[in-house]
This record gives sequence, C-alpha cells and structure tokens, in this order.
Amino acid sequence: MSDPIQPRGPRHRGIYLLPNLFTTGAMFAGFYAIVSAIHGNFGTAALAVFVAGILDGMDGRVARMTNTQSEFGVQYDSLSDLVSFGLAPALVMYTWSLSSLADYGRVWGKIGWAAAFIYAVCAALRLARFNTQVGVADKRYFQGLASPAAAVLCMSFVWTMTRFDVPGPDVAFFAMPLAVIAGLLMVSNVRYFSFKAWPKSDRVPFIWLIAAVLIVVLLVIDPPRVLFIGTLVYVVSGPVMTLWGRATHRRRVRRHAKAPE
Repeated sequence: MSDPIQPRGPRHRGIYLLPNLFTTGAMFAGFYAIVSAIHGNFGTAALAVFVAGILDGMDGRVARMTNTQSEFGVQYDSLSDLVSFGLAPALVMYTWSLSSLADYGRVWGKIGWAAAFIYAVCAALRLARFNTQVGVADKRYFQGLASPAAAVLCMSFVWTMTRFDVPGPDVAFFAMPLAVIAGLLMVSNVRYFSFKAWPKSDRVPFIWLIAAVLIVVLLVIDPPRVLFIGTLVYVVSGPVMTLWGRATHRRRVRRHAKAPE
C-alpha cells in the first residue's frame, strides 16, 4: 500500500511586485520630504512631494495595464497617500512657516500646529471616505479635493516662496489659512473633475497635443509658479462647478414645477 497523502498546508498568497514598488517609491518620497524639512531643505521637501504624486499616479495605471490589481494594493496605496499627501505636507508647512506663529504668542503657536493637524486629519478622513465609496461614486468626479491636489497646492506655494527667497515666517499668516482651506476642501462635498474618464478613446484632438507641449514648456521655464497657479485654478474650479451645477438643478426644478400650470 502506498503512503497516505499528506494534507497540504494553506497556500500563501503573494503580492504583485511592480505596482507596489511604485507605491513604495511614493511613500519613500513622502518620507524624504519630511526628513528634508527637518533639515531645513524646504525646496527639496516640496519637490519630493511632487515626485510622490507622479509615482502615485503611475502605480494604479501600471496595475491596470498589467492586470495586477489587488485589495492589498488598494490599502497599501491609501497608507502611502496618507504619508506622502497628508503627513508630509502638514509637517513641511509647519516646520517651514506655521511654527513661527509661536513668536506672536502662545495662542498663535497653538493655532500654527492646529492648522497643520487640521490638514493632516482631513487628508486621513478624505482617504477613508474615498475607500468606502469605491465602486459607488461617479468616477468622473471627486467628492472633495483629492489629497494629491491639496498637497501640490501647499507644496507649490512653499516651492514658489523658497525660489524667490521669501522666508516662511514672513508668510505665516497666509500659509495658515491655506493649509486649513486645503484640508477642509478635502472633506467637503465640493465636486472636482477627476480626469479618470479622460480621454474617452486612444485618439484626441490635435489641439490637445499643442496644449500639452505648451504646458511642458511653461513647467520648464518656471515650474513652481506654473504648478501653484495651475493648481489654484483647479482648486477654485471645484466650488464654481458645484455652485453652477446647483443653480442649473434649481432652474430645472422650477421649469418642471411651472410646466403643469
């Protein structure tokens, strides 16, 4: 008689390496931004957050292109985003500018770190809400400002000021509301275009190629100011689009109410 077949142990499930390498790179860039800010290299810190944003945008696309999407990747990406677009921008803003509010008194010092904390906790809440709405939310729009966009807004401001040798303490009273507004927009119900449904096909109008070339040229000429102005326009577009949509909906309701008469 042959030996009885030994039962096999549970099969260990592995993880997909390629997309998670991009996610790890994004988290490393966010961690490097924190370290750079601690050592006073604020321009480098801001640039590191931008690198994190590029890598964060690539990991999902790589996963979809290689059919290596997984629940582990989704959760790992959220944790990476919390570090790169939540904690890193908050700590960079605090060490660069908001900590100097303590020079105006104890209360102002508390307001400084509270503004940084508001940004960080709003980023965490934004990511948690996004994870719970996957599969039910309209992919064409974000509910609230996406955490990478909020991080780019704050870090492009830091980069622009450091490029023109403007010390953080000199703009502390502007940096404080900027951090708070960026944080609150992340947890708001303001709609933002997500760009996930664009382009709808592999072919785009020729004018878009010209626009892309112009954007690249502008970024090469003056990257900090172009990023700050471009992101600021995008941030303002959310409330404008939301208010316009509500006004259009009200007009439509009024027309239907008057129609039976």
